[in-house]
Amino acid sequence: MAKLKVMCARSMHVAVGALGREFAQGAGHEVAFDFGTVGGLQGKLDLGETADVLILSLPAIEKLEQAGALAPGSRRDVARTFIALCIRAGAPIPDFSTPEAFKRLLEGARVIATSDPAVGGSAGVHLAKAFARAGLAAMMQGKSLPQQTGAEVARRVVEGKAEIGLTLSGEVASVEGAAIAGPLPQPFGQDTTYCAAVMAGSGEQAAAADFIAALTRPETRPTWKRAGFELP
Repeated sequence: MAKLKVMCARSMHVAVGALGREFAQGAGHEVAFDFGTVGGLQGKLDLGETADVLILSLPAIEKLEQAGALAPGSRRDVARTFIALCIRAGAPIPDFSTPEAFKRLLEGARVIATSDPAVGGSAGVHLAKAFARAGLAAMMQGKSLPQQTGAEVARRVVEGKAEIGLTLSGEVASVEGAAIAGPLPQPFGQDTTYCAAVMAGSGEQAAAADFIAALTRPETRPTWKRAGFELP
């Protein structure tokens, strides 16, 4: 029996948690999860923390691969997500199909729940940069209701404390009563591919590779779709 430690981007906790527990039960292994923002997990790795399996955004995995921190040939694309407009389930879907329409939506909203970029989540960091480039940073500062997690962004919308929310689709899908209106238009939108890899220092590399394979089987597609993701 192997004991695996999995460090995984927080937006994937619903799908990876469910599939990981199914894997552990079927294979007779133990799996411990550490879910966090990509920035937060990268900080732990920088301080010397290790795991058997890493599931992070493509740029983060590529950086670790170049540094020799990953087992050669172990990297696999796992799932893809996008920055979504979150609305309450059953609410009318507003027009945000173009950058201009999206700007009008932002201008007309009183409160917008967003992922706090200071936490290090990929959606919050990307949007902060996109708003600055578009000259919308000052306006958004007066409207934004920053949240520590994407799930909290969706909850503020469900509670009526924010009219709309902006966060990763996987986070929206994890909250009952929240709905994904669709992906944001470019340059505000961003698709994110998450990859899994075995850490070079893992003592359970075979079991870790089996864990990654279990996440990407074709029959897992419905689980990923319900969680707001697509298989690559």
